[in-house]
Amino acid sequence: MTLARSLPDSPAEWWFYLGVLALYLLTRWFLAWRQARKEHAEHPVRAAFDDEEPGEPNAGFAALGAFRSYRQLLGFVGGAVVIVAVSALAEGKLRLGLMCTLVPVIIILLAYLDFRRARTYRLEHART
Repeated sequence: MTLARSLPDSPAEWWFYLGVLALYLLTRWFLAWRQARKEHAEHPVRAAFDDEEPGEPNAGFAALGAFRSYRQLLGFVGGAVVIVAVSALAEGKLRLGLMCTLVPVIIILLAYLDFRRARTYRLEHART
């Protein structure tokens, strides 16, 4: 007898994991697009896709890997733990209810935290 779950067997479970990633990316893009509109960018969609240029210096957050603060790092780790726990431990209607309520809220909050930190970092370095 084993208590560990195997990798997802059905395509629906894999679509869930892809949906989590897609929700994060769409939320992040939407926040960047909305910020570009507030700043009266000529092409907000293009500005949203160019939100984080690959040539940006990474010295400000090299100590934390790709994360710019410990709060952001702990948020992503905690969010991942909750999402994996919900998908691994819950079954049936409880799992569906948590997937439709708790998980999207966590993903949207993490995308907002990531966007806010990136915007703050960019504004600080634009002044210097």
